[in-house]
Amino acid sequence: MSEIHELVLHHGVERAKALARNKHDRRLVEIAAEMLAEETDRLGFSHAGFALTSLPHKAISDPVWRRDGYRVKLLVESGRDGEAELIGLPYGAKARLILLYLQTQAIRHGSREVELGRSMRSWMSAMGIVTVGGMTYKQVTEQARRISACRLTFFTRQDDIEVRQNGAFVDQEISLFGGPDGRQGVLWQETVTINQLFFDSLRKHPVPVSESALKHISGSSLAIDVYIWLAYRMNVIEAPSPISWPALFAQFGSNFGKISHFKPTFLDALRLATTVYPEAKVQIDRQKGLILIPSAPAISPKEHYRTFVAI
Repeated sequence: MSEIHELVLHHGVERAKALARNKHDRRLVEIAAEMLAEETDRLGFSHAGFALTSLPHKAISDPVWRRDGYRVKLLVESGRDGEAELIGLPYGAKARLILLYLQTQAIRHGSREVELGRSMRSWMSAMGIVTVGGMTYKQVTEQARRISACRLTFFTRQDDIEVRQNGAFVDQEISLFGGPDGRQGVLWQETVTINQLFFDSLRKHPVPVSESALKHISGSSLAIDVYIWLAYRMNVIEAPSPISWPALFAQFGSNFGKISHFKPTFLDALRLATTVYPEAKVQIDRQKGLILIPSAPAISPKEHYRTFVAI
């Protein structure tokens, strides 16, 4: 159990908040208390490729995004509109939440056709986006448009051979013309179809995640990436695994020029991720990197059973 959770259990929420050093730590106390109070959880899914690589955290002008992870390389290419102009690459927390929703629903129902809901408001609520307004609506609409248009390629190493897999996220544009007030627009699209190649790969390589955990870290794209990474790594490691700072920087440090600038931001995201995944045992060496210790899964097998019995 994380230090924050122990603090809440031993001292109570208000005393734990009073002992917190700053606003960030007080927020961690609140999240830990909310996680401890939740009686049920829902099983979500992410493609394992996104546990080893990631999308951009901020908007970039480049037409191609490349990230290298352990034995995995991801290329994401921007789509173009009818005038051959670049649409742009998906980025940030909203893009990740959209993709997590699509992947979870596809695995949960065993179908490439995913229901979005009857309105923009209902869809954003299902994704765990609680702040609904004009700006949020525009951000979600823009990220959905970018996700619809982009192409992606995963390169994986198998016995010193690089295997290439081309694809896309979805087969058609996600047209979101519903209003942010929850009314269904004339052109609101209630379903979207996951690309067949991506769906097949997802079914072969799903990473179980907690929807409650993701809801609490939905505002931080880096914390989402770190959480999914931990959910994957803790499921496969069998012994303590050291991860160097250069390796962490290569996977997560796309917005930073130097490792020294990256470290404090990464450690904040790590604390946020382990607050919603308190079972994750991570030792921090500020000089060398991290050591991951085999831990309980991010969501218990019992929740796996409950989720699929309920369907």
